Amino acid sequence: MWIRLRQIALVAHNLDQITEDLHEVLGLEVGFRDPGVKVFGLRNALFPVGSQFIEVVSPIQEGTAGGRYLERRGGDGGYMVITQCDDHAPRKKRVAELKIRKVLEADEPEYHIMQLHPRDTGGSFLEIDFQEGDLSPDGPWMPAGRNWKPAVRTHIVRAIAAAEIQSPDPAGLASRWSDIVQIPATRDDRGNPAIRLENATLRFVKDEDGRGEGLGGLDLVATDRKAMFANAEKRGKRVSDDVVMICGMRMRAV
Repeated sequence: MWIRLRQIALVAHNLDQITEDLHEVLGLEVGFRDPGVKVFGLRNALFPVGSQFIEVVSPIQEGTAGGRYLERRGGDGGYMVITQCDDHAPRKKRVAELKIRKVLEADEPEYHIMQLHPRDTGGSFLEIDFQEGDLSPDGPWMPAGRNWKPAVRTHIVRAIAAAEIQSPDPAGLASRWSDIVQIPATRDDRGNPAIRLENATLRFVKDEDGRGEGLGGLDLVATDRKAMFANAEKRGKRVSDDVVMICGMRMRAV
């Protein structure tokens, strides 16, 4: 029974600005804009990163969950960790056993979604979804539409290797997520609590930027580090030798 990191969602005040940053710094292209998110008072853009995805959503009206999240975390930042599993039934059973509330749950012919309530998971939104049909790493993914592959660009970055979730209690949060996904929490090479999914790591770190608990960073497998950081310098997005800051997220080249 496996679970992989398939998509990261970010939330931003200015979608067009972040779209430009992701393109200019990381070389990514928009592969899909989902008209369906309008029902949530949002618009979006979704960027393939190899066979994974970075989605950016932005409120288009007052009173949205995304807008409230922007206010709570003091600006643009990480929003959701979205995973793909090979069997939804045991995942649903586990969530029920833990009495975790669901923000959204739907079973459609091709796609099954289970979005968990962040007050019950801690950290951020955690979503565990199932895609019917081809389960290979680059198989279909409904949130990306049916024609995302022509937009894949891997000349600067080619995969998401880790998602970094910050918390006042990283070990406690890692233990909670470990219970949910049924994968033991270990430690990474820096001693941080970590959960190793099939294709990426969830890393739990101390909140040190004053923004509180939430999704704070990504590790990106760099194809061309030099280009990534040169691009970031031009746009004022480089913050250290291996990190650029886009959409309030620490994006680390690995």
